[in-house]
This record gives sequence, structure tokens and C-alpha cells, in this order.
Amino acid sequence: MNILALESSAAACSAALCRDGGLVAQSFQCSGLTHSRTLLPMVNDLMKNCGESLDRVDVIAVAAGPGSFTGLRIAMAAVKGLAMAAEKPCVGVSTLEALARNLAGFAGSAAAVMDARCGQVYAGLFSLEEGEVRRLAEDTALSILELGKLLPGLKKPVFLVGDGAELCYNKLLEEPPPGPPPEEWLRLAPP
Repeated sequence: MNILALESSAAACSAALCRDGGLVAQSFQCSGLTHSRTLLPMVNDLMKNCGESLDRVDVIAVAAGPGSFTGLRIAMAAVKGLAMAAEKPCVGVSTLEALARNLAGFAGSAAAVMDARCGQVYAGLFSLEEGEVRRLAEDTALSILELGKLLPGLKKPVFLVGDGAELCYNKLLEEPPPGPPPEEWLRLAPP
């Protein structure tokens, strides 16, 4: 199965082509240009460089948020247009769940966090066990300090992943939640 996946919910945008569960190619850009100028040319170049065409794609996936409202609209409109033109199905994927899935080989918990500005984050909480990522709570927006109150109740260690990870880590070291010190159980996910 060939899957074309697009992501533009944050400052960077990306496109990837996967075949039978493996990554064939990916393209990533954080140039400061708007995603409306970069996303579709990136997809075109990616497909051309792989020697693939849209008619050989089985499904088109898109990061469905949370994240930048404008960025989400750009990717969803692009996916909808590509899917309609090629008569292909499309599917939305939680941006936070996609981030957490990068930690499938770890044991503990994951807090996928994206900076929502003004001391808030978009957050999703996940359990990491035996190569599986299991959702513990629905994606939500909350303050970093509110997130800090939830994290000590999760299986340790707790890995922070996403563009809000370092922000949350530093804030929770400054203003630790009740319980053991965060230095003992809170980790930044490897890049």
C-alpha cells in the first residue's frame, strides 16, 4: 500500500511517501515561506524523485491538528484537491499522535506537546509499551502548569515530544508539580 502523507500544522511542513509500512522518501521544509507556496511543489518534487505518480497512491493522509489553523487549512485543502482529482481516499491523523508514534520503541509515557502560545500547549498523552503507542487522553489545549499536574500520574519516564517539549520541560523544572522532582522522571525525547 502506498500512502502519501502531508503535514503543515506547525512552522515546518513536510511530505512523505510510505510503501507497505516503510518510508520511501520524505521532504521537510522550514524556510519561513508560507505552506501555501511550498507544500504542493514539495509533493510534486517528492513524487517525481521517487518515480511515482498520484495514480499509484492508495490513500492520502494529512495531519489533522491540533496546530496552526491556517497551516491545517492549507494541507487539508491540498489533500482534498489531490484526493478528488485522483479519486483516492483521504484520512486525517492527529498531529500529536503522529509525534508520539516516533517514540514507539521506548517504555514509559509520552506527552506530545505543541506550543499554543501564551503559556499554553496542545497536548496528547500516550502510553509506550512493547513497541505500542496507546492513547491515554484526547488531544486538548491547557496551560503548561495544568499539564504538569497530569504528568506525575503517568508511567515513568515521561518523554516530552513536539515543538513545545523544551518549553514544557524548562517551565516544569522552574515550577515543579507536586511529587518527586521532574529531573527524576521527565525527559526530552531524542531528536
